[in-house]
Formats: sequence, C-alpha cells, structure tokens
Amino acid sequence: MMKTLYGASPADIDGMNTDRLRAEFLVDGLFAPGEIRFAYTHIDRMVVGGAVPLGEPLGFGDGKDVGTELFFTAREMGIANLGGPGVATVDGRSHVLANRDILYVGRGTRHVSLASSDPANPARFYMNSVPAGADIPSRQIAKAEAKPLDLGEQRRANKRRLAMYIHPEVAPSCLLLMGITDLAPGNIWNTMPPHLHERRMEAYCYFDLSEEDRVIHLMGRPDNTRHLIVANGDVVLSPAWSIHMGAATGPYAFVWGMTGENQAYTDVDQVAVKDLR
Repeated sequence: MMKTLYGASPADIDGMNTDRLRAEFLVDGLFAPGEIRFAYTHIDRMVVGGAVPLGEPLGFGDGKDVGTELFFTAREMGIANLGGPGVATVDGRSHVLANRDILYVGRGTRHVSLASSDPANPARFYMNSVPAGADIPSRQIAKAEAKPLDLGEQRRANKRRLAMYIHPEVAPSCLLLMGITDLAPGNIWNTMPPHLHERRMEAYCYFDLSEEDRVIHLMGRPDNTRHLIVANGDVVLSPAWSIHMGAATGPYAFVWGMTGENQAYTDVDQVAVKDLR
C-alpha cells in the first residue's frame, strides 16, 4: 500500500487550514496490524513505511510504485524496530532486530521480509528509503553500536540523548542518515533551539507516546510558524525550508531520518527562539 504526498513551498502554508497542513506534511496510520504500508513524498523523494507483522511475514521488493524494476534498484533504506523482537530477512539473510535496533538495506537488494518473533508482542518496523547512487552492503546496527550524543539541559526541559545509527561515523550509506532520540525523564522539548538545514529534509516518527498524549510539532519559516498535533506512530515530513521542534504532553521518543546534498550533521542554521513568530 503506497500513498503519495506532494509537499508545498513556504508561501503555500498561509492558505492551508489544519486539514491541508496534515495532508501535506503528516503521515498517520502507517502501523496497521498484519499490514505493511508506505507513503511516497516528493520532498526529496523519501519513502516512509510501517509494518506490523503478526502470524505471517510481510514482504516487499517490487519496484512498480517507484518506477523501477525493484524497489531497491536505485534506493537504500533504514529499518528501525520500535516494537517487540523481530526478524528482517534481506535476500535470504536473516537479521534479528531487538527494540531500537536498525538495519541498513543497500541498493540492489531484491527482497525484504519482515516478521515478528512473537505475534503476541509484535515488532513495529519503521522504514525510511531514499534514492541512492552507490552500492553499500546491508548492515545491522544494534542499539549498543549507535553513537550517542547527550544534548540539552534539564533546566530548559530539553535534555536528550541522540543516537546516530546510519551515519558516516557508525554505518555508512549513500545519502540516508537515521537515528533515534530519547528524552531524559521530565523533559519535553525535542530540539531546542530550532534550526534549519537548507541542504537536507528530515522525517520525524514519534513513538512511545501513551494513547492520551500528543506532541505539538512546530514547523514553517521562523517568522511564520504553524503547528501539527501528532499522535503515537505519526510521521512529520519536514522540508528543508522549515524549522522543526516540538514538545509533548508526556514521555516520548522519535526516529529521525534525513537525506539531501550532504551527510554533515552539523550543517545547520540555528534560529534564536526570540526570533520566532
């Protein structure tokens, strides 16, 4: 199942109501029990996906929806397990993924199959795929192998640990960057101060929220902001022209995925909070 989103320019958001903003920049319903679902965005042609296998594995590999023979003819992917233990099989080679493990899948792969080790405690596979121009071998990155960065301050309620998985310093890729950020207990802000990176877009998958909690995700130009109310498992697409930061009503974490002109994580333009409007 693949749906398509087209995005918009910064000038378009003035005429968008809540429904339009959500239709262009938010993907919900990715994690359906027993199904695999994808959304294709024209924002740097990223594909985001979700799969919750139960009794039977869920597989994909055909490229019809992306215009190539195989899904991975000209693409790479990161697969993060956000649920119970699971198994991702790439061209016959199985990888056991615990919670917060990520699998990099390289260009040229023919078939991927996703399964839960225990259907009563299913895996929740979240996927980011972007165009790739190089063949890089698939590789599993365990949570313990990720590179952690401790950021923020308790007094500003933005203390968090960012873990780099698919990154030149950990596991190389062509253009995809992917990792997971966990907030320290009692903290709410996921990125503060906000920033722009004109040479890369980003997708946020918010997870580990309770049923009643929500993230308030801020987007738009620094002088013309908007917001999205985001539930557990929702994905926000953040184009290069938009700030991105958010706060939640309860504990949460998020997967970040990026693609664009470079993989320089520090290639950002900071925005002062006092300059936001």
